[in-house]
Amino acid sequence: MSGVTVDGYRVWAVPGLPEVQQGDDLAKLIAAAEPGLVDGDVLLVTSKIVSKAEGRIVEAVDREAAIDAESVRVVARRGALRIVENRQGLVMAAAGVDASNTPSGTVLLLPEDPDASARAIRDGLRDALGVDVGVVVTDTFGRPWRTGLTDVAIGAAGVHVLDDLRGGTDAYGNPLSATVVATADELAAAGDLVKGKAAGLPVAVVRGLSHVLTEDHGEGARAMVRGAHDDMFRLGTSEAVREAVTQRRTVRAFTDEPVDPGAVRRAVAAAVTAPAPHHTTPWRFVLLESQAARTGLLDAMRDAWVADLRRDGKSEESIAKRVRRGDVLRKAPYLVVPCLVMDGSHTYGDTRRDAAEREMFVVATGAGVQNFLVALAGERLGSAWVSSTMFCREVVREVLGLPEGWDPMGAVAVGHAAQEPPARAEREAGAFIEVR
Repeated sequence: MSGVTVDGYRVWAVPGLPEVQQGDDLAKLIAAAEPGLVDGDVLLVTSKIVSKAEGRIVEAVDREAAIDAESVRVVARRGALRIVENRQGLVMAAAGVDASNTPSGTVLLLPEDPDASARAIRDGLRDALGVDVGVVVTDTFGRPWRTGLTDVAIGAAGVHVLDDLRGGTDAYGNPLSATVVATADELAAAGDLVKGKAAGLPVAVVRGLSHVLTEDHGEGARAMVRGAHDDMFRLGTSEAVREAVTQRRTVRAFTDEPVDPGAVRRAVAAAVTAPAPHHTTPWRFVLLESQAARTGLLDAMRDAWVADLRRDGKSEESIAKRVRRGDVLRKAPYLVVPCLVMDGSHTYGDTRRDAAEREMFVVATGAGVQNFLVALAGERLGSAWVSSTMFCREVVREVLGLPEGWDPMGAVAVGHAAQEPPARAEREAGAFIEVR
């Protein structure tokens, strides 16, 4: 479809459709309205009448409960308004649950499978009228960074929903490397110009764009839903921050994909916003970006560990097993050694108070590392915070050439997770709370 030039197109609404009831055959209703369809037309159908025909009206004294039932993830919240990911994978306000134009005490849900709905209408029109048309099921969306609503495609059949221009060139010969046009959304918006939000015209026709049609049903609008891995804006509000915290997992197996040093530096920038005593900055992050630096440190740490285990009387076989199990740092493509510095700390000359002073700095360093780990998760990087450098701080300082006052607080393995971590065991927050 790429590169096709058209002289123009027409779009008009289809009048004469009756109020749709549960069980109605939408294709027959549309055919009876004599829309004058010909091969190559695209039919744009408002999702509301699809939902009514499919019986997606449910009793709901509380609309919020219906939204809860249709939601799989809260993306953002402001007051009563919620932007959620719904069961169809669409990110939209209120999960698409609609309380307008439906009897009191009921709400209207989106079609269960909008692509299947589009296929059924397309097949029905072919049977009833003998025409080969595309069908797009539309719904109204708001958009981040833009005021106002527009219609987009939530279901499609017989239509190229995306026009991938990557690999081509523009008018000046510049390569196109990121241009994928949302054709089905553009069709939906064109139809909304003539259907209107309150005109009672739920169906429109576009003519003159037959090149957007496919021979078969095509991949459907589901292909337009951006996957979590490619969604750069999945994390962004207070709800998303909470998701980032829960998304942070200990990853012990990494791919060979290199780590972007810029992503690590952005995570450090988040780390140093943690609270700290006396307006101090007790964090330092040593970034081991070269293989030589990582290998040199890990070899020295291994030798120190083996010496400790031998002093503990462990057998050579036992030592070898422990060393193998502790290899998570060696398998990571990037290492970070967070360090505690006591610059700005107070000395009281009292054992109890001096110990408490150090504990405050240790807690602040832990808060910084937690920020760091969460920020890495936001960058789609896996991590594992391993305590081993704390057992051989002198060795770490010597190998890395660190000042005497820097205390290594473990090491963080960073990389792209080789596989999805197993599901986290559910923890009931109440089990960790005491109220006085």
